[in-house]
Amino acid sequence: MKLFEWDVGGPYRVAFSTRLGGVSDGSFESLNLGILTEDGPQNVVENRKRLCAAVDADPTEATMAWQVHGERVTEADARGVVTPGTPYERCDGLWTDRPRRALMLVTADCFPVALARTTGPPRLTVLHVGWRGLLGGIAAEGVAATAGNGIAAAIGPGIGPCCYEVGEEVAEPFRTRFGDGVVNGRNLDLGLATERALLEAGCPTVERNGHCTSCEAELFFSHRRDRGRTGRQGVIAYIA
Repeated sequence: MKLFEWDVGGPYRVAFSTRLGGVSDGSFESLNLGILTEDGPQNVVENRKRLCAAVDADPTEATMAWQVHGERVTEADARGVVTPGTPYERCDGLWTDRPRRALMLVTADCFPVALARTTGPPRLTVLHVGWRGLLGGIAAEGVAATAGNGIAAAIGPGIGPCCYEVGEEVAEPFRTRFGDGVVNGRNLDLGLATERALLEAGCPTVERNGHCTSCEAELFFSHRRDRGRTGRQGVIAYIA
């Protein structure tokens, strides 16, 4: 299994997954975390168990979200991540201040983001950031949920400006909202826009993974590259 771990310091464990290290095959090979795909649910459950084991998280105490490309961020409760059909909150962000409560979100071109409070009592937030949610204010909602004077953020793998072409109906509001450099012709730099949104919201430290999910087929699933038939990687994080 290949993971990108964020060394934020303090009592935090944060990892961004890749497609490597699971049991799925075909279009979903191999660590597919997305149950709302055409992959077998038993494969997805096993993959989630393997990811939790790799970072020493309890899958029964963890939780996920029913992601809707919005800006809502809510407190996580322990619903588990290994029972198909579990009703999750309809949101795109989760936060917790409880030790050992792992947060998991999935992506396949959108950006997984983790935020950690670096001063005061530990608090952790994870976000699923797509263009709709970013314009809607999810970065500010995530910073507000983390609620601290010292907050650090990490932006995981997502589709890069090399591969992300958008129409003018998306490009224009991004130019207006985030300024020069986020749109080059028809290509949107969603990672840069996410970084700027986090900085503007009061997060002084932002790290970016830099990998493009569309370019690197050996490492990542990509909804755009694979025309919708693909798996999901994601982020898993908890307070130790």
